[in-house]
Amino acid sequence: MGNTYKIAILAGDAIGPEIMAQAIRVFDILAKHRDLAFELIDAPFGAGAYFEYGKAFPEQTKAICDDADAILKGPVGLSHEESKKIPVEEQPERGAILPLRARYNTFANFRPIFLSKDMAHFSPLKPEIIKEGIDILLIRELVGGLYFGEKEQGVNEAGLRYVKEVLEYDEDQIRQVLEVGFEQARQRKKVLHNIHKSNVLMSSVFWNEVLDEVSQDYPDVEVKHLLVDAAATALCLNPGQFDVMVMENMFGDILSDQGGGILGSLGLMPSACIGPDKAYYEPSHGSAPDIAGMNIANPYSMIGSVAMMLDMSFGLKAESEAVWLAMKSVFETGYSTSDLSSGESDTKIVSTIEFADLVMDELAKLIAAT
Repeated sequence: MGNTYKIAILAGDAIGPEIMAQAIRVFDILAKHRDLAFELIDAPFGAGAYFEYGKAFPEQTKAICDDADAILKGPVGLSHEESKKIPVEEQPERGAILPLRARYNTFANFRPIFLSKDMAHFSPLKPEIIKEGIDILLIRELVGGLYFGEKEQGVNEAGLRYVKEVLEYDEDQIRQVLEVGFEQARQRKKVLHNIHKSNVLMSSVFWNEVLDEVSQDYPDVEVKHLLVDAAATALCLNPGQFDVMVMENMFGDILSDQGGGILGSLGLMPSACIGPDKAYYEPSHGSAPDIAGMNIANPYSMIGSVAMMLDMSFGLKAESEAVWLAMKSVFETGYSTSDLSSGESDTKIVSTIEFADLVMDELAKLIAAT
């Protein structure tokens, strides 16, 4: 047997286990047709982990993740009412996701915003705006800024309740994610959109100072500066102008969700969270408790996260490309799940499992033929 890859499987909550079960079928197909082996280790993570172990990111899960070559994570979280049963500090976003990012310093978040021309009907944007489809790579800084700064809540001297949250970056944090952005731009169209808010925020002024320094090492990459509010508008009016976009944490959180909006669903957006020694891969969407157990959630973003792992953590580029091609083929043949359905009369609605069956059949053919 050739290479064996050890993968921590964090299925998550609500639809997480449903779409995870379909995504990990990719590893079986690759193991069957390639000299590869995958060791998948399940680990509790999220709201379900809290209810069973008292922690959203239990110690045993940390140990499994520490030992893994890469981490595949499903969406976490429950409904608003169910979340109230969990202490604020252990709710999955604070108690699991942020600690996971911090533990492995996954500072670079890759979110591909992609629709082929033949999948353009998923987008709510007009055909004349979509034109040849959408192909954007959004790079988001993931372990700094407002989300990770000091937080304080209390009552001030005037007797008024107040809150204070600190936005903090040092130059190394900014530089490392900008270098990722420039490297990706160099490999693609050699244009990097720098998204900031320097007309108001000193953090953006500093960000742009560091960018000017980093850009000296990438004279072949054209930098285009755009304020974040203008970028939000431009994503709707002319998404084709963008190729690689780079930005700080909160801007990336908001604009990547808007990216899901112009695709028609966050269900069409997988992601990679890359650190110096370890990476985790996850859908960009939430756990959708309202449709959990109904077998209608599209597994595209979960399977796409596997595709990104194969390429970015294991260097299996051909296999990764085959996964993308298989999913693209199923969509372009007219199949979809009801959660993604745009209401087109010729769309053939299938279940989560049936969609995955079609993808796996196509993937097996592609892999066997190469």
